[in-house]
Amino acid sequence: MSYENYGLLVDYRYCSNCHTCEVACKYHLQQTLGREIDLDKTPGIVVLEKGPFHLEEGNPDAWDWSYIPMPTALCDLCVDRLERGEKPSCVKQCLAACMEVGPLDELARRATEIGHRTLIVRP
Repeated sequence: MSYENYGLLVDYRYCSNCHTCEVACKYHLQQTLGREIDLDKTPGIVVLEKGPFHLEEGNPDAWDWSYIPMPTALCDLCVDRLERGEKPSCVKQCLAACMEVGPLDELARRATEIGHRTLIVRP
């Protein structure tokens, strides 16, 4: 099966910045490539921080502060795992369960269902 039209959906409303996806990816890359990977230099996924931004003047509780898991050039969606019927390591280990993998058209429908604060990435 070809996974060229597959992507990763991130519902970043729920990402807690735990970095479990990064650690799981590092471990998977080490196993796949058979060598140590320096997570700081060559990650397959990184959690980006957006904010904090104050949204409303006069409302001290109105803040926007998000964390967004973002695949890098090393991400291949763990095709070896997909071929075995398993989820990519980042999706499987995500503590917030805020990532999904699948065909882009299905992810687009899912993003529409979820609403705002979603991201679809095709690594």
